[in-house]
Amino acid sequence: MVSSKASNPVHADASNFAEGVTKEEAYEQVLLQAEGLFDGQRNWVGELCTYLLTHAFHFNLANTASLLWHAYKSLPSPSNQVNWAGFYTLDPQETAKPQLILGPFQGKVACQTIVFGRGVCGAAASARATQLVPDVEAFPGHIACDGDSKSEMVVPVVVGEGEAGRVVAIIDVDCAELNGFDEVDQRYLEQLAALLARSCDW
Repeated sequence: MVSSKASNPVHADASNFAEGVTKEEAYEQVLLQAEGLFDGQRNWVGELCTYLLTHAFHFNLANTASLLWHAYKSLPSPSNQVNWAGFYTLDPQETAKPQLILGPFQGKVACQTIVFGRGVCGAAASARATQLVPDVEAFPGHIACDGDSKSEMVVPVVVGEGEAGRVVAIIDVDCAELNGFDEVDQRYLEQLAALLARSCDW
């Protein structure tokens, strides 16, 4: 009998990026590696018990956060100044207002809950639209989890089409430089969000 680990191996080399790659090439590798890692693994979170189901072992999101982090660190400035890359997911518990809870990430410790409509992440979740913020200090209601962050991009992961679509998570990337992100980042992160939406059992 062949184990699931043997039939669907995960190797750390997936996070290796060649020196001198362009931003587009790095993102293409992230998408390709993520699709391979997601194959046969639809759990965005491990099913160990009710608590862990909600709070830990976000398999696909954890691997994606790692891919993004290493991709950014392989690129020149400002991309290599990314200081946080990860996810917030929709809180499955009933709350007065919908909120996001901290998911897998790479970087410093972060805010644990964010209400829809609050800060850059909450704005992306509420509007179901990408937020490209060149200067976080100029964004109304910005939540300063890390004072080193100067710019930010947040992309919602939406399941369903049109008005029936619902936000299940957001991709959040912070940079320690102003104007850390551009339309290239937005295009590829939105592709990644779409891949996550269809590759996980939310």
